[in-house]
Amino acid sequence: MDINQAKSVLGERFSLIADDAMKILAYLQVPPDAAILDVGTGMGYFAILLALNGYRVLTGEPAADTSIYAKQDWLRNAQQVGVDHAIRFEAFDAGNMLFDDARFDAIFLCGVLHHIDEQSRIDVMNECFRTVKVGGIVCFLEPSQNGMRIIKEHTPSHPDAADPDMYVRGYVQKQAVSTERIDGTFFNMFIFRKTASL
Repeated sequence: MDINQAKSVLGERFSLIADDAMKILAYLQVPPDAAILDVGTGMGYFAILLALNGYRVLTGEPAADTSIYAKQDWLRNAQQVGVDHAIRFEAFDAGNMLFDDARFDAIFLCGVLHHIDEQSRIDVMNECFRTVKVGGIVCFLEPSQNGMRIIKEHTPSHPDAADPDMYVRGYVQKQAVSTERIDGTFFNMFIFRKTASL
C-alpha cells in the first residue's frame, strides 16, 4: 500500500503527520536495513509510515502510561494498511531504556517530547544518545506553530510544543553531536547526529 492509500484508510490525523514525516525520511536516507526505534507509539502513525517505507521498526511507550495519548489501538491501524508484520511493540521508559549502548541506527520521537515531564527530558535525551550508534540519528518531530494551532482547535488543553535544542545544548557541549533543523508544515524536525562515541 502506498502513502496516499494509507491516508485514505487512516484519515486526517495520519495525513497531517504523513507529509512532514515523508519529507524527513527522504532527507535522512536511512538505510533499508537500519535498526530503528520509534519512541512513543500512540496511534502508531510514525511507526506505520516507517513500515510503509520498507523499514522494520521497534516501537514502544511506558507500560505505566495511562494518558489518553498512550494505549491507543496502533495495531489495528497497522493491520488496516498491512504493515503490522514490520512493527514490533515493546513497553519501555524513554528516560531509562533497557537497550544496549549503540543499538540503533535511528531513533525517532514524533510528537513525543512535549508530552514528557520537563524534568525528565534531559534523561530521555541522554538515553537516546546512549542507545544510538556513532553516525546514527536522533530525530524529534515537534508541532510547528501551524501544527499547534490545528491541535489546539481539537484539544485546547494539549501541551505546547517543546524545543529539543533547549535540552541538548549542555549535552552537545560535552559530547560529539551535530544539530540541524528543518521546518515543516505540521512539524518542525530537529535532527541530531552522533558523530563520536560517548
